[in-house]
Amino acid sequence: MEPFTAGLISLEDAQQKMLQQLTPISDSINVSLFEAAGRITARPINSPLDVPSFDNSAMDGYALRLADIAPDRVFPVAGKAFAGAPFNGAWPAGSVIRIMTGAPIPAGCDAVVMQEQTEQRDGGIVITAPVQAAQNIRRIGEDIQAGKQVLDAGVRLGAAELPLLASLGIAEVSVLRKLRVAIFSTGDELQAVGQPLAEGQIYDTNRFTVALMLNKLGCEVIDLGVIADDQAALRTAFTEADRQADVVISTGGVSVGEADFTRAILEELGAITFWKLAIKPGKPFAFGRLANSWFCGLPGNPVSAAVTFYQLVQPLLATLTGQTTRIMPLRQRARATQRLKKSPGRLDFQRAILSRGDDGVLEVRSTGAQGSHVFSSFALANCFVVLERERGDVEPGEWVEIEAFNSLLEG
Repeated sequence: MEPFTAGLISLEDAQQKMLQQLTPISDSINVSLFEAAGRITARPINSPLDVPSFDNSAMDGYALRLADIAPDRVFPVAGKAFAGAPFNGAWPAGSVIRIMTGAPIPAGCDAVVMQEQTEQRDGGIVITAPVQAAQNIRRIGEDIQAGKQVLDAGVRLGAAELPLLASLGIAEVSVLRKLRVAIFSTGDELQAVGQPLAEGQIYDTNRFTVALMLNKLGCEVIDLGVIADDQAALRTAFTEADRQADVVISTGGVSVGEADFTRAILEELGAITFWKLAIKPGKPFAFGRLANSWFCGLPGNPVSAAVTFYQLVQPLLATLTGQTTRIMPLRQRARATQRLKKSPGRLDFQRAILSRGDDGVLEVRSTGAQGSHVFSSFALANCFVVLERERGDVEPGEWVEIEAFNSLLEG
């Protein structure tokens, strides 16, 4: 292994070391269904009713009794049944009931024949296809039975889950409280977004980016701003963040030559689990424990900060909130359409554009410059090309592993 990568911890080892230490929060609150989007279920949810709650028609057609069927028989229409307006009158033998999708099945009905399998005649209809018992009838509880679990604990509530709960008449749900995350940046050169830059200053885009992603993940953000390059100020920031939050995230101050204050304070106030990763971008990533919270130190370069947040902080936050649903997309293979530069030694997350070729095969191309300061690479991309630690340059036509962006990085 190259000397400059010796001693670096792999992404997989880092994730394991982080996640095996975590205990999910358990504090819960009840919120209305209208406030539950993005929240995590605190306990399993059971259905209070059967779905469907009554036998109903799956088609527009005619309800009939099997005993009445005879070749070329003309069935008079004895009445109509609509969703919300069932047929409750007398149903003479040898007749049918006109029925619409979702309408309750009349008592004594054995099957529903769809209207496309009938012909209109004087005095009624003729059935033109064989009829089987119970065809086109949705039985009570066929989808969900009363008392059956519909969602487990640890499920993030979204556009698939909330309508399900609404269909069951559930107006309130027990969810875990929001995770409290304190953030700050370090560096005398940083200026808040929107303020004029003095000579030698740059905008603090990392803290802005982290806050955006935390909000998208449903966390409560405690923004402590920019902390000066001063040991006393940094110690105060860590102490205050630890007092308020479940997780403390700093950006900057963890690279070689910058980390003296941060390392000393972390060793004083808590413990460091690891400091450097064998990934690119994102080598200078720190993880540890403070008195009351977990600590993640992101690199100062914007792309490095975003990649490490996505690959490491995102699963950490999901684990702390007890989320059991998968958050990271499955990796798959794609064909590179151009040369990708890669030096052996670190797992490389290159920003790229995934599409489908004329032959139907997934193919991927780079967004261009991959420097850890080139954040436009994220704005153009829809996936990572994940290049193995010891792999070198990729030539056009070679197969590579890709990881499509999840909702955190999608528009």
